[in-house]
Parts: sequence; C-alpha cells; structure tokens
Amino acid sequence: MPCDLVLIAYDGSDDARRAVEYAGRFLSATATVVVTAWEPMVRQTGRLSGLSGLAQQEWLADDELDDVARVDAGHVNAEGVRLAELAGLRPRGRTVECTTTVWSAIVAVADELNADIIVAGTRGSTGLRALLRSSVADAVLKHCHRPILLVPPARAGTGA
Repeated sequence: MPCDLVLIAYDGSDDARRAVEYAGRFLSATATVVVTAWEPMVRQTGRLSGLSGLAQQEWLADDELDDVARVDAGHVNAEGVRLAELAGLRPRGRTVECTTTVWSAIVAVADELNADIIVAGTRGSTGLRALLRSSVADAVLKHCHRPILLVPPARAGTGA
C-alpha cells in the first residue's frame, strides 16, 4: 500500500543521491517532495566573520534572487528532482530557507506537509569525527515524530 507523501532531504552529496535511489527502490507514494535547505549568504558571512573575530562587512543582496546560496540550492534541488524521477518517483521540488538549522527546516517542512516518511542519507561518521561534525540526519531522527528512512553510505569499494 503506497503512502501519500515521501519527503526526501537532498543536499547534492553522494549520500543524498544514494538516499534518493533507495527511496525509489523501496517506497511507493502518491507524491514525493525533494527538499533542499539553504542559508542566505548574509547569514553565512556573518557567522564566519564572527568566528574569525573580524567585524562583519555590511552586505545586502539587491534582491532575493541575487543570493548565491538560493540559486545554488535551486540547482541542487532540480538535480534531486531529476534523480527521483529516474528512480520511479513522482517528485516536486522545494527549497526552504533555514533560519536556524538545516534539520529544523526539514522537520518543519515535513510537519507542514504532513509527510508520511522522511528519507535522508547519512555520512555514517563514527568516533571522534562524529563528535566533531554534527549530522543533519541524526538530528532529524532525534527531533522528528514520524518514520524516517536513513540510508548509510556505500561500503567502501562496493558502490552499493
């Protein structure tokens, strides 16, 4: 029995591509939404200059379409939609501006759309690397109240 809506978190990484492939292989749905979260450049530069101890330069885009991050997210999302179509799903794309964290943007869209399941790839980091780099997939799992399909990275050397 197909579900009504699958939400795929897509960032253009190899792990996200693999997640799309597995969603097409194992899930059937009436609709699929491929979501790509993005953060405006003005916030990214502000955070980076704050980390460096330098004063933030004033930078305002002439209009929202000028934001490089938004444009890039649109291209990444279009790639995800194309891959979902090739995987046999019926996708539509959506980019979402994250105001706090990527995981919270994904969870918010899933809640808004009442998604039946969220699909995400994960890097599969362990040990010290996992402690130093936060995982969006892990945070979605911890903060979401709906089923999640987490797709780990391919085993080294197998591609599968």
